[in-house]
Amino acid sequence: MNLVDLLRDAAQRFPDKPALICHDRSTTRSITYQELDRAAQGIARWFLREGLHPGDRVAVQGTNTIETATLLLACFHAGLIAVPVNVRLKSAEIAYVLNHSEPRMCFTQPALATVMEGARAEAPGMPEVRTQLPEPIDGPDLPAPGGDTPAVIMYTSGTTARPKGVTHTHATIAGSARMMWHTGINHSATLIVATPMMHATGMNCTTLPALMTGATAVLLPAFDPAALLDAIERHRCTYGLGLPTMMQLVAKEQEERPRDVRSLKTWLAGGDSVPVALQERFGRLCGIPLQEGYAMTESVIISWNRPGAVRNGSIGTAADGVELRVDGETSELAVRSPSVFVGYWNDPEATANTLIDGWLMTGDLVRRDADGYVWFQGRRKEVIIRGGSNVSPQEVEEALYQHPAVMEAGVIGVPDECYGECVVACVSLRAGKTASEQELKEFARARLADYKVPERIEFLSELPKGITGKVQRRALKERALGTAAK
Repeated sequence: MNLVDLLRDAAQRFPDKPALICHDRSTTRSITYQELDRAAQGIARWFLREGLHPGDRVAVQGTNTIETATLLLACFHAGLIAVPVNVRLKSAEIAYVLNHSEPRMCFTQPALATVMEGARAEAPGMPEVRTQLPEPIDGPDLPAPGGDTPAVIMYTSGTTARPKGVTHTHATIAGSARMMWHTGINHSATLIVATPMMHATGMNCTTLPALMTGATAVLLPAFDPAALLDAIERHRCTYGLGLPTMMQLVAKEQEERPRDVRSLKTWLAGGDSVPVALQERFGRLCGIPLQEGYAMTESVIISWNRPGAVRNGSIGTAADGVELRVDGETSELAVRSPSVFVGYWNDPEATANTLIDGWLMTGDLVRRDADGYVWFQGRRKEVIIRGGSNVSPQEVEEALYQHPAVMEAGVIGVPDECYGECVVACVSLRAGKTASEQELKEFARARLADYKVPERIEFLSELPKGITGKVQRRALKERALGTAAK
């Protein structure tokens, strides 16, 4: 069965069950599986009537709403390739995506139309921007696309180079769903979808796995910690997934104004390193462990901490159906699984450098202990070499996160005449908390070897983040050097 087969099967088994609930501060709307299936197939027929052919691209920009999800599903039913466009991108960034993917149609929401139109002005030949859903057309079920049919092109955040179009097929998305089911997504689950559907975490890790098994997905149009906790309490959500930066804010909100979150059974965190201090705080406030996992736009899910076997600080053990390869004590992680992408759109060189002999080369350095738990050591290109010794930025950040005043931490290496590189930490402090540079250095020194202790600590009101919410070490390095990092 492929993606479309699984969606149709869920609609047949649970026709009157809510598939999606859009939880906004002022309104709450829902759509049943039968209604969603009819709307998606009806718009798919409209696409084909308008002259689109399987393999054509359709750009979709939108927040987490029923309409956004319906458009994506319609693309899948018609054999088209959806190109999600992150709502946080600026016009020039969107123009790159449009020029590279060459969509036949572009959809956005009214509130986002100005930015999309600005991008269209920089992308000659792009079609008009549509802000409304087409009227569905009745008819028989459309033939399901083959498993190797491309379904989506997701553009990476482009922190080290131009964004690359990660291409997934119906089979790799269906493979992702099956693997996510092992983490606790099933037909009786109610998921809270707080990460953007335009990104792999919101689409491939939560929304689509939910819809392919008959679960109910509660959509937050925009992340807000208070709205998230309110939605969990109101809809009795059982499953969630979030980025560490999000979970810091959720924990703070829960501490200040507790909600009834006893319905929660599973909460995964990933997308960036998850501080041990945050995991402990979340567990204390929400009554369940914050289970760190590891995934990429190129493959979900890769590893995770299973219930009852959580090792805070690790990214867990290999997910079901995943093979991991770690050569030596610390090395680049290689992955093989049914959810690995098939290549970068129109970029054979990057594809050849990333997919080698059937293995996805992640670019992340890890170590694996005797029990199979994997410990993230940093990006291959971000390791700091100080005086001939390797320093993992993540390890230094982890030590700083243990200080009660530290809200965010980002560690980088900057050129040094004596050591080659020196360690610099950028931190933001919690509201109402204070800490001096010397205090944090001594705090780190008590937990790290001397050569890992930051030579300099800079205080910022907020650390720069990419469109996925990750702290951008590259941006911190550019700031420290006063020029673009090479």
